[in-house]
Amino acid sequence: MSEDLMDALIKLDEEQVVRLTQRALDDGTDPAQILAWCQKGITKVGELFEAREYFLSELIYSGAIFKKVSDLLNNFVKDRHGELQREIKAKVVIGTGAGDIHDIGKNIVVMLLQNADYQVFDLGVDVAPERFIEKVKETGAEIVGISALLTTSFSSMKEVIALLEKEGLRQSVHVMIGGGVVDESCRRFVGADAQSQNGYDAVRFCEKFRSSLSK
Repeated sequence: MSEDLMDALIKLDEEQVVRLTQRALDDGTDPAQILAWCQKGITKVGELFEAREYFLSELIYSGAIFKKVSDLLNNFVKDRHGELQREIKAKVVIGTGAGDIHDIGKNIVVMLLQNADYQVFDLGVDVAPERFIEKVKETGAEIVGISALLTTSFSSMKEVIALLEKEGLRQSVHVMIGGGVVDESCRRFVGADAQSQNGYDAVRFCEKFRSSLSK
């Protein structure tokens, strides 16, 4: 069953994914286990995207299928025991920097992080540096993600980190930046901990950050 479900998700066969999920529930399979199988399928879709065998449309569609499964599992568990309990790995505040209204890349990162069991607080676009700080204080988030498609947003990224330092939060908050115009020189200028133009790199950065906490 697990291989069939993962394969259906990888092939983006929505009807088969839903059918197999329902069958697994009817057979008494733990919903958390079903979710884990689907997460493995989503990870494989990401690998195909990185290998350029899948494109943006497939990546987005896979996320929509995953959400449908998550909703199905949540409704099943809620009818019996309440909400499906998923371990929250870490809290992430994310948004597109001030002066930039592009959000496609950011939205993909949000989807991937949520699918990987991160609690994500999406601030939207054209987010003022002060708003990032407010949300970090409000939520206790350990990670901040800032997206940009315009070079004019670099200064606002830098200001976010300056404010984190001013508020005494920089040591406890890791910052990742991403977007089509972001590269290593931008990361150094801004003072971020990591940069990426790939959503799966953002997930890997968060996983690496979590691993460093356990050492």
